[in-house]
Amino acid sequence: MSKSKSKILVTGGAGFIGSEFVRQAVKKGQKVVVIDKLTYAGDLERLKEIQGKYRFYKTDICQKAKLEAVIKKERPHKIVHFAAETHVDRSIQDALPFIQTNVTGTQNLIDLSRKYKVKKFVHISTDEVYGESLSGKFKETAALKPKNPYSATKTAAELLVRAAVKTYHFPAIIIRPANNYGPWQYPEKLIPVIILKALKNKKVPVYGKGRQIREWLHVADCAGGIHTIVRKGKIGEAYNIGTYFERENIATVKTILKLLGKPKSLIQFVTDRPGHDFRYSVSYTKIKKLGWKPKITFAAGIKQTVQWYLDHLAWMEKKLHILEAYWKNVYKEIRQLN
Repeated sequence: MSKSKSKILVTGGAGFIGSEFVRQAVKKGQKVVVIDKLTYAGDLERLKEIQGKYRFYKTDICQKAKLEAVIKKERPHKIVHFAAETHVDRSIQDALPFIQTNVTGTQNLIDLSRKYKVKKFVHISTDEVYGESLSGKFKETAALKPKNPYSATKTAAELLVRAAVKTYHFPAIIIRPANNYGPWQYPEKLIPVIILKALKNKKVPVYGKGRQIREWLHVADCAGGIHTIVRKGKIGEAYNIGTYFERENIATVKTILKLLGKPKSLIQFVTDRPGHDFRYSVSYTKIKKLGWKPKITFAAGIKQTVQWYLDHLAWMEKKLHILEAYWKNVYKEIRQLN
């Protein structure tokens, strides 16, 4: 099928990683349809530079009838599914929103993709489905051992996709990226939280002693890897996207403080969260065989990211103001349904 006729529907396309994927897709000349509920974490401002070059529907993937209306109208050839609740701490506080979006929403998409004969369904998962790795790197064949409610719901979603592949020969691919960072990330994740707290000369909270190890992947590299898999990935397979760059959280905090010219005395060690995975690390040998490798070093990427937040401080503060109100409303609505 020619590029001019192929249409990609992107769920969660106004989110952090989804919007980068959409920006890259539009620049590649692809026809893109974006579905996003526009929760506190979604923002069309992320797509401002490509305004008018994509179709948009404010739609909740948990509302199956409304979701079907979009898919029936647009008839996409491919669906790339980013939409999800993603914050681990909030999943520990209340898992219900995560079960609703990550599990029920994914099943709705599977059902409708089958009904409208979508040619390829790409499910964006996370390296957290593997659980922690004390040594070595997880390959795609490793067992899934999630340890917190967020990663459990992402694992459940993966199992639904895999079941559809086996039962119905559903044309799906699963992608498990490492920890993403970069411009436009919502200020509840580690790196933007450090930046915001430090700029306000507030204490920077660090779980435990900050010895947890994370593998960092710039969002632009991640989106590029997803595009490679959409084009070249094999149906029924899973692919990791990583960098092999691992770092203790405390080292990342100190790097950001140094870039901002802030003292280490702002660091405040706090009680570790329940079920906190010590280390994530994935092998990306499989995607390398498709011709992809990361381009952005952490040293360059974190410097660019810090500068971006300095230039967009008003956006970050605006987003924080609506965060708590949003989640209080979500919890109230879901409890009423149960």
